[in-house]
Amino acid sequence: MRSSVIVFPASNCDRDASVALEKITGTKPSMVWHAESTVPESDLIVLPGGFSFGDYLRSGAMAAQSPIMKDVIAKAKTGVPVLGICNGFQVLVESELLPGALMRNRDIKFLCKDVQLKVERNDTIFTSKYDAGEIITIPIAHHDGNYFASDETLKELEGDGRVAFRYVDDAGTASSEANPNGSQNNIAGIYNKDMKVLGLMPHPERLISQELGGTDGVGLFESLVEALH
Repeated sequence: MRSSVIVFPASNCDRDASVALEKITGTKPSMVWHAESTVPESDLIVLPGGFSFGDYLRSGAMAAQSPIMKDVIAKAKTGVPVLGICNGFQVLVESELLPGALMRNRDIKFLCKDVQLKVERNDTIFTSKYDAGEIITIPIAHHDGNYFASDETLKELEGDGRVAFRYVDDAGTASSEANPNGSQNNIAGIYNKDMKVLGLMPHPERLISQELGGTDGVGLFESLVEALH
């Protein structure tokens, strides 16, 4: 499976994404600098976590204007899968490949901890290796992960089954206590309309081996391998 990781100034999870992709796909991804104009032929494009451009203006806003994003957007619109993790999710929203906005966390604090997520569905290229309704543990590390959208957009996301992951408690309930950042409807990740673009705030690339504390992130990458190999 050919993959590319886009690297922005101040990205700090690009190597984590690269290590996860190489470990699970068996092939090193292409690392693509943000100033480039073309993404190499790829089965998957990854926008990694980090603090692109120091999170100035809004998180992801400046990265969304990088030269490479024109080709990322063009390829996404032809159906090339795109995965945006944390800051990558923010870039996808700022690029309008995904709807809504990511605001400061509810308590205006940076959060770095493990959270529990419910896999809403498993009939997508990103989640087939999980069970629908499965509860997984994945770390978060963000200051601006509070997902917000208009009532109309939320209705569309929920009605179309485009919520990928939701913050939940031990019982699988999307409670206020289980919601780390105040996201509407406990949303942790969403798909675009054709289900080929996924943005999520948690970091699956950080849980791909027991040495890292767990393997709950493996399913996402193995799902992509199965769908795209």
